[in-house]
Amino acid sequence: MQFFGGSEISPSPPAPTASGNNAHMMYVFNRNGVCLLYREWNRPLHTLNAQQDHKLMFGLLFSLKSLTAKMDPTNAGKGNLGVPQLPGQGCSFHSFRTNTYKLSFMESPSGIKIILVTHPRTGDLRESLKYIYNLYVDYVAKNPLYTPGTSIRCELFNTNLDQYVRSIA
Repeated sequence: MQFFGGSEISPSPPAPTASGNNAHMMYVFNRNGVCLLYREWNRPLHTLNAQQDHKLMFGLLFSLKSLTAKMDPTNAGKGNLGVPQLPGQGCSFHSFRTNTYKLSFMESPSGIKIILVTHPRTGDLRESLKYIYNLYVDYVAKNPLYTPGTSIRCELFNTNLDQYVRSIA
């Protein structure tokens, strides 16, 4: 983290690897906050149990969406903080970066939220998140054996997701 003087407070993480192993974890939530999928690729430290982790992540997203909508300088009719908005409504955020990770976020018109946590030096992932959403639509949403709102257990989706995420540089 850097402050105004530009001095480094804590060491930077190592540079991204050439092998594409820059993704740490991914979450997929439905519009009700149910975690449909959680995947890890490179997460050395586990501090919470899975249920607490999912609640914390969804709460963070809810708060950030609410804050960005409230701070939107172009909208005079700002609602109260904490009031849910429809997907695509108001100001939105796409990512934020710390000294140890980058969180990228996409919400579909149907309310599916995809969060990808990667190395902080990873570039813009909006197109990558759209591609992951298309994988979700092709292998999960169109699957007649999948029940909406339940955990995603589609091996073809998982295989294609792993292959694609490992290719993100």
